[in-house]
Amino acid sequence: MSRPSLHALQGFVIAARTRNLSRAAEAMHVTVSALSHQMRLLEERLQRQLFERGPRGVKLTVEGER
Repeated sequence: MSRPSLHALQGFVIAARTRNLSRAAEAMHVTVSALSHQMRLLEERLQRQLFERGPRGVKLTVEGER
């Protein structure tokens, strides 16, 4: 398995801290769509769901916290 990109990991950390993809995308100066795509690719690469997505933001799963 290849390593996730540093940019994707940075996006994960910011999204986890803010619990909001919109705010995380704004902090990274990317679109929400781009960040969401990066998070999905990261989850696919790790074969783990990292976030529970909801109408008011995101929440880390147990795997995401690990």
